[in-house]
Amino acid sequence: METNRNFFITIALSVLILTLWQVFYMNPKIETEREAARIQQERVAAEQKTATPQNPGAAVDAPAPPAGAVPGAEVPGAPGGAPSAESREAAIAASSRVKIDTPSLSGSINLTGARFDDVRLKRYRETVDDNSPMIELFSPSNLPNGYFAEVGFVGGAEAGTVPGAETVWTVEGNQTLTPTTPVVLTFTNDKGLTFRRTIAVDSDYMFTVSDSVMNAGGAPVTLHNYGRVMRFGKPATASIYVLHEGLIGVTGEEGLQEIDYSDVEESKQIKPGKSTDGWLGITDKYWAVAMVPSGAQPFQPGYAYFDDNGRPRYRADFVTDAITVAPGASATVETRVFAGAKEVGKIQAYETNQKIRQFDLLIDWGWFYFITKPMFYLIDWLYKALGNFGLAILATTVIVKAIFFPLANKSYKSMANMKMVQPKMLEIREKYADDKMKQQQAMMELYKTEKINPLAGCWPVLIQIPVFFALYKVLYVTIEMRHAPFFGWIQDLAAPDPTSVFNLFGLLPFAVPAFLMIGVWPLIMGVTMFLQMRMNPTPPDPTQQMIFTWMPVIFTFMLASFPAGLVIYWAWNNTLSIIQQGVIMKRQGAKIELWDNLIAMFKKKPSPAE
Repeated sequence: METNRNFFITIALSVLILTLWQVFYMNPKIETEREAARIQQERVAAEQKTATPQNPGAAVDAPAPPAGAVPGAEVPGAPGGAPSAESREAAIAASSRVKIDTPSLSGSINLTGARFDDVRLKRYRETVDDNSPMIELFSPSNLPNGYFAEVGFVGGAEAGTVPGAETVWTVEGNQTLTPTTPVVLTFTNDKGLTFRRTIAVDSDYMFTVSDSVMNAGGAPVTLHNYGRVMRFGKPATASIYVLHEGLIGVTGEEGLQEIDYSDVEESKQIKPGKSTDGWLGITDKYWAVAMVPSGAQPFQPGYAYFDDNGRPRYRADFVTDAITVAPGASATVETRVFAGAKEVGKIQAYETNQKIRQFDLLIDWGWFYFITKPMFYLIDWLYKALGNFGLAILATTVIVKAIFFPLANKSYKSMANMKMVQPKMLEIREKYADDKMKQQQAMMELYKTEKINPLAGCWPVLIQIPVFFALYKVLYVTIEMRHAPFFGWIQDLAAPDPTSVFNLFGLLPFAVPAFLMIGVWPLIMGVTMFLQMRMNPTPPDPTQQMIFTWMPVIFTFMLASFPAGLVIYWAWNNTLSIIQQGVIMKRQGAKIELWDNLIAMFKKKPSPAE
């Protein structure tokens, strides 16, 4: 009975882990590859079309919006809505701009619409190669990957032409936006309204857009301030289940709203309740754009999808309640725009210092944030002390083992005691071979007398599962782990081990298929897992023997595609568990079965005739 119970527990845990791997990794990975291929095909087809470049700020068939509404989803580019075939450099050069130059950002602001549509991240590259291109966050809207943020106004006929997508602003003085030198833009319309926009930026990723409206006319005017983040198409890499990528915001009574691209495609428009604080935007795995309305006036947040004219596009926007400017008076409204990397410390600092409601939710910590966030802060603190994220993961493993030492110690002691009473257990089985009920009662009485927990061997595995997934979330979500090197060939702890045993770790000159990329660290993990399982007596049941023999092999293949940092953690954790279990068993006087089990593997088994 006891043997069967342990057998079913082992099977259940194996099925659970394999199912989670399939759901959280393999299925999303297949979908990601399909989506990337589809997007690449569309871009190639678009580049092959002949097109006449237009002004990036120009709109095609964009009707004038009603008062209090965000401007329509214009489709700039080639006639018919197709993206322009021109290069990024040509698209940027086609309009007048002011330069952006900060320690973290480079790019420019399009004076047509005062639009943020050219932003690159100086500190981040596309690959681990320091000479690879910088990450391009924003791109002009007439390019296939158009992505921009814009702040403007809408108003009635009495307000005249107000700043919007097609407004050409005039620069006053400074032509380069830096953390110490803001830029000032002005626009005066035919109704006597003068709009003066001051754009400032900090050393990281936050822009501040301050609009002052002076009414020199003879009648009061009513305006609505709007902001929008617009993205043409989806990112090249589709999101996976464990991480939200798409539209996001924290506003009103609804609080956090995470809207997948597929959800907004189905709903077309989503309008939560009005709000007086919060933020909204679009988030990727490592980068995000978010708009923070001032909160001086209530605002209506919204999320939308448009697919007319052949260009799918996604929008997060807000529009404030009416702002009335009397004759001879002025009004000021401020909007902040975050555009950059989702660095944990900076995101948290913005939330605290600028009082942005729950801005830390821009990073998807998941349902188990109470484990994931402390895990990240611990690893980050150790990284600052040790100078290497790989060493920080190893040190974190030791600390976690120390925290759970009392439970694991008790578990291993119980396992050691179980081995010592095995003769008594065999005696009970023989004595009550024909009466399973009495056999079970006698076993339970033995467990009680000897203070043994028959499930003790499962606890070390169960303890690892939440820690394992918390570490996986940290490695996958946090940008601090991106391109973080370890030692030797591991130059990115967030990526799988790049080596493979099937080409002798690069010695043989041929590429290995993805499913055969079994690197050095997955092999080390498999060996340590094999040794840990051989610390225990060989199960008498042939089926259990087969499972315990093949499980390390299955896990080696399974974890080979996981981030290298996670595999290093698992291998190191197995090593510590082997040492801990061996010490405890020796102290308890229990026999360590490792060497006998290894020797038995290579002994010739007697034939049935013998």
